[in-house]
Parts: sequence; C-alpha cells; structure tokens
Amino acid sequence: MIPIPVVVCVLGGWSVIYLADTLLRSSSSLKASYEDWLMSYGLSISPFHMRWQTALFNRLFYSWGRWKPRFLYLWFSIGMVFGIVAMFGSVVLLGKTLMQTLTLMITEAPAVQNDRMLQVVVPGVNLPISQLTYFFTAILISGVIHEVGHGVAAIREQVRFNGFGIFIFIVYPGAFVDLFTTHLQLISPVQQLRIFCAGVWHNFVLGVASLIVLFLLPAILFPFYYTGVGALVTEVTEDSPANGPRGLFVGDLVTHLQDCSVRGVEDWNSCLGEISQKTQIGYCINAATLQQLSFPARVYRRLDGTVECCSNSSLTDVCFSYSNNLDSHLYTCLPARKAIEASQVCRTNMDCQKDFVPSLCVTPSLENQTRLIRVKHPPHVDMLFVGHPMHLQYTGALAVINAVPCFALDGQWILNSFLEATLASLIVEKQNRELVGFLILLAGSALLAANVALGLWMVTAR
Repeated sequence: MIPIPVVVCVLGGWSVIYLADTLLRSSSSLKASYEDWLMSYGLSISPFHMRWQTALFNRLFYSWGRWKPRFLYLWFSIGMVFGIVAMFGSVVLLGKTLMQTLTLMITEAPAVQNDRMLQVVVPGVNLPISQLTYFFTAILISGVIHEVGHGVAAIREQVRFNGFGIFIFIVYPGAFVDLFTTHLQLISPVQQLRIFCAGVWHNFVLGVASLIVLFLLPAILFPFYYTGVGALVTEVTEDSPANGPRGLFVGDLVTHLQDCSVRGVEDWNSCLGEISQKTQIGYCINAATLQQLSFPARVYRRLDGTVECCSNSSLTDVCFSYSNNLDSHLYTCLPARKAIEASQVCRTNMDCQKDFVPSLCVTPSLENQTRLIRVKHPPHVDMLFVGHPMHLQYTGALAVINAVPCFALDGQWILNSFLEATLASLIVEKQNRELVGFLILLAGSALLAANVALGLWMVTAR
C-alpha cells in the first residue's frame, strides 16, 4: 500500500500551499501585490491543483506550425484518421476490459487479472514507490508531446496560439495549450478534427518510437553489456514474498524458474505464465530420505478443497502429497528446503526411477492458484517462493484513453467535430446533433468510470 509518510507529505504540502494562498488573498495589504505576482508569472492555485502558463514558447510553436505546410497537412490528416479509429477502438477496448474485470470478479481467477488489456495504476499498490520518478517523468513527457501536437496543428489551421503551460493535480503532472476559442469555432469540422486528434496521434508516435528504441537498445549498448544469460533483478519491494535473507537481491541474475530456463525478461514472463497455468510440479525424493524427514501431522481440508498437513505457524515446512504402490493419496509435512533443494523435478513416480534407487515424486499440497517455485540465482542458494506466480512479476494506454468519447477528454472534442463533419446532412438541426453527441459522451463516460472504479477495486481491495 501507499506509505503513510508519503500520504502525509502530499496532503501536508497541499494544505500549506492552499493555506498560504488563502491568507495572502485575504490580506488587505498583500492581496493586490500577490495577485499581480501570480499574474506576472502565469501562476494559478486551487485545491490540489497548480498551473503555470507562459508565452515564452509562442515563437517556437509558430515556427513549428509554419514549417513545411504540405507535410504538416499530410501529417495531421493521418493523425485525424488515427484519432477517429482510436475513438471507436477505445470503446471496444474498454468494453472488453470491463467484461474481463467482471469475469475475474465472478470466477476469482487471479491469472486473468494479469491478462487484462488495460490496468489501473495505483502508486504504492501495483506501482512501486521507487519507480514514481520514472512514472511521473513519463507522464509529463507524454503530456508535453501531446500538447505540442495540439498547438502545432492549431497554428497550421490558422488558429491563434495564446500560450503553453504545465500543471500538477495532486501528484500527477501534465501540460496544456491555450488556444483562441473564437478562431477554433470558426474553422471547419475537419480542421477541428486535425487539431483535436493531433494529441493522441503524437502520443501514439511517441509510443512507437519508444518501442523501436527499446528494441534496438541491445544493439546500441552492445559494447557495454551482454544479454541472454538471465533476468537481472533491479528492485525487490519491501513487502514482496521474494524479499528476505533467502530471497532475491538487487543485482541478482535469475537463470531458472523451476526447470524453465531464463535468458531474459521475455523468458521470465513466459516461464511465470507457464507455471501459473500448469499444475504444481513435483520433486523427486529418496524413499529413505522421505521417511527420515517426514513427521506425523494432522491432515485437514481447506475451504477450497485442498489438503493441509503442516502447522499454520510454520515458516519452513510445506505439506506434500505423494503416492506409493498401495495408496495414491498420502500426505506428509516436510522441511521444504531440505526436501527439494537438490531434487530433480517430476510429474509422476516414473520420472524418479533412476540409478535403481527407490524414489517418490512428492508434490506440494498448496491452495488453489498458489505454487512453490524454485528460483535459481547463482551463486546464491536457490530461493523457494510460495505464492501466486504473478506476484513475482511486475506488470501506451495514454493515447487510447484520451480518445475515449468522454467528458473533459480529447475524445469529447473529436466526437463533436466528427458528428459535425458526418451528420450535418443527415441531422439538419444542430441541437439534435448535440443531443446525439451528449448521449454518446454520457455512455463513454460511464464506461470509462466503470473501468476505473472496478480497476481500482481490483488492485486495492483484493
């Protein structure tokens, strides 16, 4: 969860800023000079929101907007087509994501959650606090590129550009451009579409460019590092099951998950996916060793139907199931590390019949969806992980989400301009076209709100 000190700092910081702003505005001697100071620097303050607007970059924006008009016309026309497709595609995507979330809530299958098309990101819950700097930097860069698209497209369509700005809402940074509304209303719906779609188009191009750089990164940095030898651990969160003296450490190189070889991040993800989908793998153990390590324990069934035979307070022992020639449902409590540390994996007793030494295949008897996973990260001792496989895994929606036909997003203006460009001859009355747009926006807003609300519940309440 989000650390309490972080919440206190955020709330305390905004309280101090808002209190100081209120006191200065209510002071008869300082009010005028304070408001002049805010205006001269383009600052505005409201609860949990601060913005800065400037005209310093206007000349730069105008030079970009007048650079090669034919190329820009083609560029933003392609962006217009992409924006319209993204608007309709976003509705389909949100609809499928909502169905996946509802299915997950009904079936209670944790594996489905990691396959959802869109995920709500909650800092401190499914986004480590240590990664917030990268996260917010990425949001700010995406926002700036997004607004540059709007601004350059507006200047290309002869709309007056008033200024560029940056804002902070609670902890989320963003950017905006100030356009002359009267000019925007006078141009044609197609011209408006080129302007309104430019933001999501630029975000899409930024995402593609980032993927290309990421794909070429091994070639670019080849002289300085090597690949294909394992997955490098860059962070282990404090509350992670993989944390601890026998867990993973930053800088470790994971080479195997069970018997699945790991040569890189792709193998890491695919191995975890494969482990979560298949039944729990077993381990070969010598019959004499099994008799020596096992000790009698009470066997009982959990609520999900699985069997437990170890004390709930034990941190080192695991209940194992096995079969012999007489009984196929035997259970024993074993010290996990001693039992499997040097064992080969197996599915049946036949996999263990080697060197004429009587051995049995013992399988951890764990709760549904839980797995015992042996993680190799030499030269350290193997880590034994008990939990859901995806808890070992960290799991460019900005362009798509911004195109959703929803109030206050780019999708609202894209939809309005699209309806004006396509339905003017079919629905003559402008008022009726606005009503159609309002109903679509209402449905799109409800769809987005449902996804966000259920997504937040999935990552926080479960």
